[in-house]
Amino acid sequence: MDLNLNGKNALVCGSSQGIGKAVAKELASLGANVSLFARNEDSLTKVKNELDTAKGQKHHILLADFAKPEQVEAAIKSHLEQNQSIQILINNTGGPAPGPAHLADTEAYLAAFKLHLLSNQILVQSLLPGMKASSYGRIINIISTSVKQPLDGLGVSNTIRGAVANWAKTLANELGVFGVTVNNVLPGATQTARLQAILESKAKKQGKPLTQLVEEEKAKIPLRCFGDAEDLAAAVSFLASPAASYITGINLPVDGGRTSCL
Repeated sequence: MDLNLNGKNALVCGSSQGIGKAVAKELASLGANVSLFARNEDSLTKVKNELDTAKGQKHHILLADFAKPEQVEAAIKSHLEQNQSIQILINNTGGPAPGPAHLADTEAYLAAFKLHLLSNQILVQSLLPGMKASSYGRIINIISTSVKQPLDGLGVSNTIRGAVANWAKTLANELGVFGVTVNNVLPGATQTARLQAILESKAKKQGKPLTQLVEEEKAKIPLRCFGDAEDLAAAVSFLASPAASYITGINLPVDGGRTSCL
């Protein structure tokens, strides 16, 4: 199986922690040059120092607040003017705050649209010329199992994740002719800061000890455990590799079997 990413350049969004950080480390271990993209320079610097350079890779840092698409556009434009084109794009941004859909302010929906879909679109349009020229492109969106089965209490997130999934499927249909694949990876309950915050909020609302709620949530998963960020990184890295050249337009759950539909 060809998982070799030597000479490939990857841009990993939200790579200062959690799933994004794990993906960046895995791509680097396979030989890719990795550009880390988030808003916290100190955190990104720490991650950069942890990346594998055994194969002579050069890694970079980009800074922007994804809630401000104009910053994303300026950062990627500046990066491409000074560096080589990028073949692998990992779209990964923290989800909107939890809460029922019918109670969410319209501004919350607008903010989520900017944070996720608009920033993703800017990056795709910026990187696509380089992907076409390389005859190699991988666009991988880390979203949520909610695109298959909406999750209770995540109204805005369910909505915007669904929009991103359909955007990605449309892109897959359009870009295949250029040798560019577009896929979505759908994390289930993964041990991140976001999951911890969601569980704490849910435990408080239900008046339960956090430890009890955690065990109840694990019992809903066929594998009876939460995932690790590295589980997601393995799936993302496979889709980014030459081995996945004939896979495009899919939603891949990495959730221990929790999603009840096919």
